[in-house]
Amino acid sequence: MKWKAACAYVEEHHRHHDPPQGHQFSLGVLTQDGHLVGVAIVGRPVNRNLDNGLTIEVTRVATDGTTNACSALYAAAWRTARSAGYRRAITYTQDGESGASLRAAGWRKVADLAARPGWDAPGRPRRSLGTENVARALWEITTHDAPPLPELSDEIRDETRGTRGRRKRCPECKSPITKAATGRPARYCSPACRQRAYRSRAR
Repeated sequence: MKWKAACAYVEEHHRHHDPPQGHQFSLGVLTQDGHLVGVAIVGRPVNRNLDNGLTIEVTRVATDGTTNACSALYAAAWRTARSAGYRRAITYTQDGESGASLRAAGWRKVADLAARPGWDAPGRPRRSLGTENVARALWEITTHDAPPLPELSDEIRDETRGTRGRRKRCPECKSPITKAATGRPARYCSPACRQRAYRSRAR
């Protein structure tokens, strides 16, 4: 589907999310008579720690309630992503959602994520989306040779679990990262660790 058409459908049918900011591709599912009954929007992972070039995220799925439409969309999203060279697809469900459509399409739950307080901050105000303080589950489907997910460590929790007050650790040596007084938060504890990480990705 074209981006604008998929966003319009999400705007009309999705229960708790607005359309996302971008996509890699979007898909629709039709009845035999050509009636559109659901869409899936697929893009880069929202969590930068999972955005390794081999992972894609199903950011929105919306249907009109037609039986098996969700499962068809999740299955088609993975077939399309795999044919494009991706080795992993991920998505999230909110607390209270069973994930039956994902299981039917071959996905599996890999983590339960605690609720996060949202993105609003005094220095960077954000409007409420209505999805704050809701626990989530992370799901995936992979090829046989997919690299493992990053360890669900403090670095991941910073974005997916909202654990304030917990010190972030370097993904290379696991040492605590000293919080900078100003500027962008550091990802590594030292230039040496940053260089090692760069070299390992380049190989």
